[in-house]
Amino acid sequence: MSWKPEVDEIEARRDAARAMGGAEAVDRQHARGRLTVRERVDALIDPGSLEEQGPIAGEAERDEEGRVTAFHPANYLLALARVEGRPIVVGGEDFTQRGGSPSPSGLRRSVYAETLAIDLRLPLVRFLEGGGGSIAGAGGRRGGSGTPAPRMAGDPVYATSRFLSIARILEIAPVVSAAVGAVAGFPAARLAASHFSVMTRETAQILIGGPALVERALGEKLSKEELGGAKIHARSGVVDNVARDEFDAIAQMRRFLSYLPTNILSLPPVEKQATDDPERREEFLLDIIPRDRRKVYPMRKIVKAVFDQDSFFEMTKGYGRSQITGLARLGGRPVGVFANDPHFHAGSMDAEGARKVRRFVGLCDTFHLPIVSLVDEPGFMIGSASERAGTIRFGVEAITCVVTSRVPWCSVLVRKAYGVAAAAHFGPGAQILAWPSAESGALPIEGGVAVAFRREIETAEDPDARRRELEETFAARRSPFPRAESFSVHDLIDPRETRARLCRWIEHVWPLLREELPNRIPGSSAGTT
Repeated sequence: MSWKPEVDEIEARRDAARAMGGAEAVDRQHARGRLTVRERVDALIDPGSLEEQGPIAGEAERDEEGRVTAFHPANYLLALARVEGRPIVVGGEDFTQRGGSPSPSGLRRSVYAETLAIDLRLPLVRFLEGGGGSIAGAGGRRGGSGTPAPRMAGDPVYATSRFLSIARILEIAPVVSAAVGAVAGFPAARLAASHFSVMTRETAQILIGGPALVERALGEKLSKEELGGAKIHARSGVVDNVARDEFDAIAQMRRFLSYLPTNILSLPPVEKQATDDPERREEFLLDIIPRDRRKVYPMRKIVKAVFDQDSFFEMTKGYGRSQITGLARLGGRPVGVFANDPHFHAGSMDAEGARKVRRFVGLCDTFHLPIVSLVDEPGFMIGSASERAGTIRFGVEAITCVVTSRVPWCSVLVRKAYGVAAAAHFGPGAQILAWPSAESGALPIEGGVAVAFRREIETAEDPDARRRELEETFAARRSPFPRAESFSVHDLIDPRETRARLCRWIEHVWPLLREELPNRIPGSSAGTT
């Protein structure tokens, strides 16, 4: 009367699940230059921390007498685990079965991933490889269990319900996704619905519709790579970063999570073993800004100098390239970093840059990351292309996000702060420091002189010489000292002391973050415990 036969069957199904699509399917996956989903999860998480959810989910085939003749595991792995000792929910498609297209139980598991992360208030990490629904649906094999499959995204009620869950987890805990193969349809939407997304350079493509669908609908004959490879999406803004390979993608996911709190009810983790001297001074900062206002300089070199060594993690580098966004640390405390890159449009904010800034400030505001802005903003990008792109609309949306943010800001005027776009660099109550190279006003000097003195310049004996003379005259009047004297900036500082001032600032504002923590999860009737 023992239950051992049933227990043996449980273990047999667990073994089948661990085998995924079988040895041949695993070999084919490796031949494509890709890891299996279980290998990806093992590389991400702390050893021994995997706690699989529904390990024997799948489809059993039975004969006429009800005996199991075959078992096909769910092709979506879902588990609780830990990264650097902190709990997460992790999931991903198993491409060795059905090419990642969801089986009924695999679909249920993927749907439950967001629910589990919401219920436990944990970060959600996804490995995405495969397509969404197909015209054949997610029906089971002949002889299967007969359990109805969940409705697919084509059902409006189902689609609304799914996106409500996705939207809700984005308001509660960090969501990180990696495209590690071809990703199309609903998985592509999941990728976009992330706080941080990364794709592998050689093996991943992200597609709304694949080549066959595009050719049939639009007559465009393109490969997956031409439609949605890394060269496309490094510039489209769909992904934040591109990784060399899957191990690099996993390293970036782990690093991103290291700056973020577990959920919105907690503070970002402080690195307790921080060794970089808060008083460190870098001599090159004294002359890194050229006196010739037309010359550029390496803003990222400044970023790396003033934040903790090797702590700067840049995001979305290939999109909105005039704006630099990323995460870093000051004395071990995580912060958001926002700066201008004068190598692109002289640092001007264009439509792409504005969208990038809005998303980044929203991330920092959601997860209680103070923001440091290194300002060299000549204003919104001008010209016909900028007008067609709707720059002013997206720019105002970015400014609105900044001025309504709740996290502490410290803004360092490195060079220019002109026009309406400059407002995107100063959150409410920002601490404002200025370097001796700082200048600000309604318009950049060159544009202002060209507008105000157009006739005088045109009628001059030597128009170019007169233009330069006027520009030099007005540039001499843009000294930062009067602004410091009038307390229009909070201090005029030696560039070499920037790190020390920022480290002292973060110590002062860090305790304030706890006061801004919400006392309940959005949409929840229960308070914190």
